[in-house]
Amino acid sequence: MNKLMLIFGLVLLLSSASAQEFSSELWHDGYLVSTDQDSIYGSIKYDMETNIVQVQQGNVVKTFSSHKLFYFEIYDKLLENYRQFYSIPYNVNYNYKIPILFEVLYEGPLSLLAREEIVQETVSNSSAYWGSTYIRDVVSYTFYFLDKEGNIDVFTGKRNDLLQIMRKHQHDVKSFVKKNRLKTDEVPDLIRITAFYNSL
Repeated sequence: MNKLMLIFGLVLLLSSASAQEFSSELWHDGYLVSTDQDSIYGSIKYDMETNIVQVQQGNVVKTFSSHKLFYFEIYDKLLENYRQFYSIPYNVNYNYKIPILFEVLYEGPLSLLAREEIVQETVSNSSAYWGSTYIRDVVSYTFYFLDKEGNIDVFTGKRNDLLQIMRKHQHDVKSFVKKNRLKTDEVPDLIRITAFYNSL
């Protein structure tokens, strides 16, 4: 009986993992502005790992690299929210910048940006009858801060690093984070902290 429960549980886990969908794998309604200032409307699919965006209009699919686009916006049907992305020059090596795709999570004097990738994580699952581990795909975010001068700082998610980036109002930010019990590695909290910093 226990063996049967184990097999049934594994089938459930595998089927739920394989049925998982990610925004970057779907087509979304939206529009794109190219570097030629053309606005192109249609179904949009993006890939932040390759910095490629596709726009489908009828039976025609156009592909744009981050070098050829300025901005795109989608209505993400999975998250049920509008999302905005820019192609922004970024230092990939010392003194060498290339435009790559960033999602804008909060726009202001200090803007919060993000890049996403699909990674694998190991999950432990236990119940009264059996215990196991399995691997699943999840979306992982890397956060960045863009200042008014166009400088982009990668953010590790650690509070001390955040306070260094926001050193101009470090004491106020530290108090705000502590008072509201905010986590500096979670999107909603990080947006709140960025909005508070920009209000000072």
